[in-house]
Amino acid sequence: MQNTNIKVEKTEVLSDNWYTLKKITFTVQKKDGTTETQSREAYDRGNGAVILLYNTSTKNVILTRQFRMPTFINGNADGMMIEACAGLLDDDHPEECIIRETEEETGYKISKVEKVFEAYMSPGSVTEILHFFIAEYSSEMKIAEGGGLEDEGEDIEVLEIEIEKALQMIESGEIKDAKTIMLLQHVRLKNLV
Repeated sequence: MQNTNIKVEKTEVLSDNWYTLKKITFTVQKKDGTTETQSREAYDRGNGAVILLYNTSTKNVILTRQFRMPTFINGNADGMMIEACAGLLDDDHPEECIIRETEEETGYKISKVEKVFEAYMSPGSVTEILHFFIAEYSSEMKIAEGGGLEDEGEDIEVLEIEIEKALQMIESGEIKDAKTIMLLQHVRLKNLV
């Protein structure tokens, strides 16, 4: 249901170099009945999907490690992040996207995924909705090295880590990626591994 207390007055594109940064000026009717004009910036990079691969017999999960510039300029000394496999939808259905991304990034060919939830990851400034998935994997499903697509500048290391170690890495600060933390805690809460 559309919020009738908000009226967009003006939208300006501030940047469209990589994705789109917009400044939106809007009028909002407050709880006391008065109206106020405000403006906010919103970064639109499209929607995405993320997956945690888990193995019930080995109690392992598949994660990735790659360089992330925004973390590097905000205190992450080497800029490397340990994350669950993820990607932008690029007009694909979320399930199709995450199956493709899984093979590109990790080298595992999966055919069945389970959607567990959706979330806005940074709703104060980023428009993205992220679709969260889990899937079981086995060594037989490994068909390639993974590592991402070279033409997209990806240089991804694939990690196979015991779930207990991964959970400890959250506490130690080795894993600081929100989507990864959410999925690791989900599989633990559901006693999947």
